Amino acid sequence: MKPAPLQTVPHVDLNRYVGDWFVFAHIPYSLEKGKVGTLDRYALRPDGKMDNIFLFRRGSLDAPLEQWKGVAWVHNKATNAEWRVQFIWPLRVPYLIIDLDPDYQWSVIGYPNRKLAWVLSRKPVLDEATYRGILERMAKQGYDTRLLVKVPQRSE
Repeated sequence: MKPAPLQTVPHVDLNRYVGDWFVFAHIPYSLEKGKVGTLDRYALRPDGKMDNIFLFRRGSLDAPLEQWKGVAWVHNKATNAEWRVQFIWPLRVPYLIIDLDPDYQWSVIGYPNRKLAWVLSRKPVLDEATYRGILERMAKQGYDTRLLVKVPQRSE
């Protein structure tokens, strides 16, 4: 039986959401394997889209900082919780904000088939109780949370 579609949060304030987000945990896929110290940086642009910069180091927190530049835009303007992201033309991928701290200190990004997910945090660390709560809510949305891997980050 096919799971129900992922439920996004009711509303995202883009002005509060933009900025830097450390990738605290994710379900890794080929392009992210071996990358540590990862961070997503979002910035609003005059054309209504967002710059999406992915910063990372390969294999070691002491490796040089690298970046990939992408673009994101809101797909569902009623909620601002469903985006499309493009790093390589013409590939556009869904970005679904399925959980969000009321104070915008952490966020969870889902993918429709549940084979990808990202737990983002404004700081390089998340307290364990907060993370457990996130995992419980992800499981309720049909995620196998055993697939999530914490991403090594430098402490502040």
